[in-house]
Amino acid sequence: MREFDLQKEILSEKEKRNIEILDILRKRGPISRPEISRDMGLNVVTISNCIDEFIRHNLVFEKELDVSEGGRRPVLLDLNPRAGFVIGVGLNLMNMVGLLADFKGNIIIKTQNPRPRTSVREISESVLDIVREILRRSKEYVPHIQGIGIGIAGLVNKKNGIIHWPQKTDHYYTYASVDVPLKGLVEKEFNLPTLIENDATSACFGEYWLNLGQSYKNIIYMFSGVGCGIMINGEVYRGAQGYAGETSVYNYREQDDFNCGSGSPCFLKRWDMDLGIVEGVKKSLFSDTKKAEEFFGLTRIPIEGVDLKNIFSAARMQNSVAVEALDKAARKLGIKIASLVNLLNPEVVVIGGGMEEAGEDFLKKTTSTVRDWSFRESGEGLKVIYSQLRENGVALGAASLVMQRVFAQL
Repeated sequence: MREFDLQKEILSEKEKRNIEILDILRKRGPISRPEISRDMGLNVVTISNCIDEFIRHNLVFEKELDVSEGGRRPVLLDLNPRAGFVIGVGLNLMNMVGLLADFKGNIIIKTQNPRPRTSVREISESVLDIVREILRRSKEYVPHIQGIGIGIAGLVNKKNGIIHWPQKTDHYYTYASVDVPLKGLVEKEFNLPTLIENDATSACFGEYWLNLGQSYKNIIYMFSGVGCGIMINGEVYRGAQGYAGETSVYNYREQDDFNCGSGSPCFLKRWDMDLGIVEGVKKSLFSDTKKAEEFFGLTRIPIEGVDLKNIFSAARMQNSVAVEALDKAARKLGIKIASLVNLLNPEVVVIGGGMEEAGEDFLKKTTSTVRDWSFRESGEGLKVIYSQLRENGVALGAASLVMQRVFAQL
């Protein structure tokens, strides 16, 4: 197995410098040594020593000369995207995505399966299956694959990669330790270092690393409404043990008394991953025959087949039941986001995990609710946007976290 410590959290100054130099090359290359030196505030000799090491690893290459302002023309440098590859696996509301990405985050190979059932064993086996499929289709790249990143639901202990999985029994949620040691299982079968990360945290880092650029450093990524990824000053925030980002409180002993409408004190109770949209639509359809006829006339599906995808489709066709359900969910989500905006004062809130398929009306309603419920000062200049990485967000984010660790440890 390649010797990369992918769970490592505390980085040395040299490792941080490696990441910063390679990130500049990844985003801005081709670029000269003096430009990198100016950006980082380090002398050119220090930068050149690092660059020379990267060139020896074939991670950076020299390109055509830049235009000179007098004297010898500086050589341009660029990151070699094919110096290494990373496998990313991500679990979303509707599917599981697996991909092979190069060192610039370009997707080389992608596969996806419908989201498996919520049992730990089924999801773990799906992860293994999707990695097997990526490797089967990546034979020419295998010698250069540096690691595997997996973004998955649950509470992920940052020190040992152990997952505590939310399992619903009857109408109660319980957290149970995963009975399949996923990290060890993946490393044993594929002989590649593996990083396990929470889905929302993975997606948040992916948006920062690959999409939003360096202009935003304080970011919240809302994975549906049940959890969030957090970036503070350009760094992933995981908390003391790695469990930061859960947006609800829960006590099964008082579950039955803990019911509320929008804005009531118990609004922090645990939600279903789809914000309760599917259940709400089914209740409406069962209670109103005329509305049911209109909905099924559009979607052409039986009641048991109702899911988020066809609700989104019905809303785009202005079906009243679907539109009302999404409007209610957007308001709920907006209030929850507003509480986080007041607490963390981010620059950007990214909505993803599958809810980015809900359409522009959902985003507008969520955004206006955030404005109405957050302090004006906290929300000043705030952007509320959909994930640009969409269904690839969790997988690309997990892969990007592996890339960052590889960059650090070269």
